[in-house]
Formats: sequence, structure tokens, C-alpha cells
Amino acid sequence: MKDLADKVAVVTGAASGIGLALATRFAAERMKVVLADVEAAPLARAADDLCAAGATVLAVVTDVGDAAAVDALARRTVEAFGAVHVICNNAGVAGPGGPAWTLTEADWEWTLRVNLWGVIHGIRAFVPHLIAAGEGHVVNTASIAGLISPQLMSPYVASKHAVVAISEVLALDLQVTGSAVKVSVLCPAFVRTRIAESERNRPAHLAGSSAHPAGVLAAQMVQQAVAGGTSADDVAEQVVAAIREERFYVLTHPEMTGAVHHRNNDIVKGRYPRLA
Repeated sequence: MKDLADKVAVVTGAASGIGLALATRFAAERMKVVLADVEAAPLARAADDLCAAGATVLAVVTDVGDAAAVDALARRTVEAFGAVHVICNNAGVAGPGGPAWTLTEADWEWTLRVNLWGVIHGIRAFVPHLIAAGEGHVVNTASIAGLISPQLMSPYVASKHAVVAISEVLALDLQVTGSAVKVSVLCPAFVRTRIAESERNRPAHLAGSSAHPAGVLAAQMVQQAVAGGTSADDVAEQVVAAIREERFYVLTHPEMTGAVHHRNNDIVKGRYPRLA
């Protein structure tokens, strides 16, 4: 999709980080932007800032893990703007770290609820509207951890591998049904966002996590790496380019492609996984 002006973009996880950078970049293209996030106050601030800059914005508090909430987001978008052309299923959490056998059922449920079911709900609720519009683009935010398998991050890695695979199948499904809608899967490495602070949005009924020393160390390492990561604005710029170029894989950190090659070679040669 080359011309973005006056089109409608929906971004989940839009109150901060990559989501806010995407929303801001879309607004710069003169798109109408729907911002969705579970955090009401930051979402309102983000919407106010974009409105003050002259953007046409709708903000909708949304828990992407709740199917009804995502359905309501789609309804409100169409009611406000009449169509949807770009959906960025971007909301995500880091999830707890630690050896796989030490993580609780709540750890898994929370991470998969947001990172995986949020994407599933977004596809189900929005793709029919893109198909009806006759054009459009789906951007699913995965991670470089959806192409490699870092240790001590089982729920996160599982969710992101699933998002990559679902995105691949979605692209094929759209082709086989003759739709013009395209798909990109965003696979960044470390980006300066608040993802290391994901626990702030963990539901009370899914509270409680393993405090295994390896998990604590992994969380500290992630926090340090995120602080030194690339900017969310740079990621958003690459996403807009991918939409225009109809590019599927968006790997924002070229220095990580070697790790992807290593994993793929390990698979083909049947080798035992190596530490990241």
C-alpha cells in the first residue's frame, strides 16, 4: 500500500514504546489513527499530544487479551472512520523469566494472553474489515525471539514464535483467497521501550511469579539491553517502509541475522541448541 494519506490505522499498545512511535509516524503520513492501550492515563496523554500536533485520533482503552474488548475496538473504529486499512497488533509484555520448569501457570497465561491472543483477536476482529476495504496491511509485532530461542524466556519465546508462524500462515491465507491485503511481521531486538516494566500491567488474578535467581538475572540483563537499544522511532520508520514495499519480514537489527542463520543451520543439521 503506497499511499497512506487519509487511510485509517489502528495500533495496539499505542500509549508508549513502539506503539506510540508507530501512531506518531502514521499521523505524520496524514493517516487517521486509532490508539488502543490498557493504560488509560498514558493513552489519553498520547492522544492529546497527537491531537495537539494536528492529527485525527481516536483513543480506546483496550485489553487485547479480551476478545470482546478487541471486537469493541474494531466496532468503534469503523463507526468513527468508516473503514480500517492498517492494523498493528503490537501490544506485548516481556513476561517473567527463569528456567521453564520454575514458571507458574499464571506466568504462562499472562504472557500468552497478551502476546499471542492479542494478535489472534486482532486478526479475527480486523482482517475482515481490511478485506472489505479492498486493500490494507497487517503488522504483527513479534520479536527476534520469534526467530531464535534465547534461554530463560520460555513464555515470551513461545508467544513470539507463534506470532511469526501465524503471520506466515495469514499471508498465505490472504493469497490463496485472492485478497490484496498484505502482512508484515516485525521482529526487533532490543528497543528503548518500557517492556522491561511490563509487570505494571499484570492483572491481579494472574499475579505471582517464580523468583528463581536465574530469572532475576535474566530480567536485569533484559533491562540493561533495552536501555541501550535502538529507538522506537527508527523501528516505526522501518515499518512504514515495509508497508509501502509490501515486505513481510521486518528485521530491524541486521546484526542479529547471524543468530537466525545459526539457528536455521542447527535445525537443518539436527544439532543440539546452543546458548544464545
